[in-house]
Amino acid sequence: MTASATTLSPGHSLLGPAQILLSAVAFGAMAIFAKQAYADGVSTGSLLFLRFLVAGLLLLPWVLWRRLPWPRGRSLLTLIAMGAVGYAGMSACYFNALHYASAGTVALLLYLFPVIVILLSSLLGEPLTRRRLLALLLALGGLAVTIGLEWSTSLRGLLLGLGAALIYALYILAGSRLRERGHPLAAACVVTLSAALCNGIVVSLQGLQPPVSGSGLLAIALIALISTVIAITLFLAGLEKTDATQASLLSTVEPVVTVLLAAVFLHEAVTLSQLAGGALILAAVVVISRERKPAELTLTE
Repeated sequence: MTASATTLSPGHSLLGPAQILLSAVAFGAMAIFAKQAYADGVSTGSLLFLRFLVAGLLLLPWVLWRRLPWPRGRSLLTLIAMGAVGYAGMSACYFNALHYASAGTVALLLYLFPVIVILLSSLLGEPLTRRRLLALLLALGGLAVTIGLEWSTSLRGLLLGLGAALIYALYILAGSRLRERGHPLAAACVVTLSAALCNGIVVSLQGLQPPVSGSGLLAIALIALISTVIAITLFLAGLEKTDATQASLLSTVEPVVTVLLAAVFLHEAVTLSQLAGGALILAAVVVISRERKPAELTLTE
C-alpha cells in the first residue's frame, strides 16, 4: 500500500476506481446507442453533429458557471484542430464502421490505439522497450485473431475500425504535447464544439437526417449526456483519487462492456474471435498501461 493510500478512508479509496469503472461503462455503451439511432434513420453525419453539439452545449454552461480557465494561444488553436480534424475524423471512422461490423468488433479494434501510440512515439524518438514490444506483439496477435477467425466483418468495417484507432492515436499524441490546455473540462468543451462545427459543415452539404421517433431522439440524447458529458466528468473525477496504473487498468473494461451490451441489447453473438482477440488486445493495453499516464490517454471518446 502506498503512503498516499493510507491517508484515505476505505470509502474514499473505493470512490475513484468506481468512478473510472462507471466512466468506462458510459463510454462502452456509446456503440449501442448509435446502433439504435441508425435504426431510426439517423445518418452518421447527423448523429455526430447532434452528439457533439448537444455535449458541447451541456459542457459550456458548466465551464462558464465554474469560471474554469480556458486554453489560450497556440494550445487553443491546437485543441480546435484536434476537435475539428482529429476527433471528428476518428468519430466518423468509428460510427461509420458500425454500419459494416458488430459493435463489439469495432470497440476491440478501436482499443488498438494505445499500441499505435507506442509505435508512433518510438518513431519520434522514444525507445521501444521490451514491455512495449511485448504489448505490440500481443495487440497484433489479437488483431490477427479477431480478423482471421471470423469473416463476417467486411473489409470496409475493419479498415474503418483501424482508421479510428490510428486517428485517435494521432489525436492523443497531439494532446499529450500541449503545455497550457486550461482546465480539462474547458479543453473538452473546445474539442466537442470544434467537432460539432466540422460535422455541421458536412451536414450542411449532405442534409440533416434527424431522428424520426422518440427512440432515435433518446439514443442521441444518451450518447451526448451519458457517453460524452457524464463519461468525461466521471473519468476526470476518478483520476483525482487513483494512480496512473490503476486508472489505466480499469479503463480497459470499456470494449468488454461494449461486447456484453451488444450481446444483451443488440443480440450480437459473442464469437470465438472476439473472445480470443479481445483478450489479447486487452492484455496489450494492460502491459502498456503500466507505463503510460492516463492524462495522455483520453478526455473524450
